[in-house]
Parts: sequence; C-alpha cells; structure tokens
Amino acid sequence: TVAASFQTPTLFNIAQDLTKMQIDSSVAEADIGKIEVNQSVDFTVDAYPDLTFHGKVSEIRNAPIVVQNVVTYDVVVRVDNRDLKLKPGMTANISLIISSRKDILKVSNAALRFRPSEMRSKDASNDKQKEKGSGVWIIEGGKPKRIKVTTGISDGNHTEVVSGDIKEGQEIIVESLSKPKTQTGQTGPRMF
Repeated sequence: TVAASFQTPTLFNIAQDLTKMQIDSSVAEADIGKIEVNQSVDFTVDAYPDLTFHGKVSEIRNAPIVVQNVVTYDVVVRVDNRDLKLKPGMTANISLIISSRKDILKVSNAALRFRPSEMRSKDASNDKQKEKGSGVWIIEGGKPKRIKVTTGISDGNHTEVVSGDIKEGQEIIVESLSKPKTQTGQTGPRMF
C-alpha cells in the first residue's frame, strides 16, 4: 500500500474463530464493585430481539474510561456462538446477574411502600413505633392489618420475602383508590 500519510488503511480484518466471541461492555463505577469473573450475563442484540443469549464475565479491566466526567470500566464477556447468529460489531444490551433465587415468595414493591392514610389517631402514632422494618398490609375483619416481613433481594419491581406470616396467593394491599377521610366528614378509602 502506498499512502501519502503515516496512517495506512486497514485492508482486511481476519477472525480466527467466530464460534467464540467477546463483548466489550462499559460498566459504571457505582456498579463495578458487584462484578466478578465467571459471573453470568444475559444479553440481547437488535437483530434477534426475542432471543436472550448467555455468557460469562471473563475479565474486568482496571483502566478507567472517562467521558464527560462519567467513569466506566471495560468488562469483557465471553460468549459461545456455535450457531453463528452473532456477528462482529453488533450492539449488545447486557444484564449482569448479581444474584438469583429460585422458588421464592415475592411481593410487589408497591405493597411494601403502602401505608393506610386513615391511621392518624393516637393509636396510629403508637402503632407507627412498632412499624419499624418492612411490612405488608392485608384486610382482616374489614380493616387493614400490618404483617411484618423480612425481605431479601429485589429486581426493582418485586422483592423476595424471606420470612413473615404471609402465604402464596394471599391478597395484600398495594394502594388506596379513594381519598382519606377529611374534617368535613367525607367517607374513607376503599382498600383493595
């Protein structure tokens, strides 16, 4: 190749084995402490939006990448590509699996955040002292009753229940659909 500048153009990129590929991913500095070698990774590519591919973290590079004061680290993910669906240069959307549980009881995060608005009496303020920690509300005898639970891992929408006096399929309160009782004597909330 004869070139007028010192940069010679690339003529060929040669791939040795396309059945084994890697993903170079950027992980934020806040999350890098949770990543370990051999950790499982799920990912998708735009060419196959309905397929989820799997890989493992093979390397966590220590060199920080700083773009507009945002620090990320390169995490290399090894992928088996026996069916040759993945091509070089594809964009992958990865999910690093920090922890997983099977056969657990889980509740909606909305149920863990719920607080009845009608609890404004002196008894309610005493009950709030007892309400430290996580809990869910059920309807018992036509009134809301709090059940204390111990929580585990969360995916942002649902949270694992490690212990507590609730059972699978039990109805719990996630929200009140009407306004609380006011000083003008309007009716109180309906609970679902």
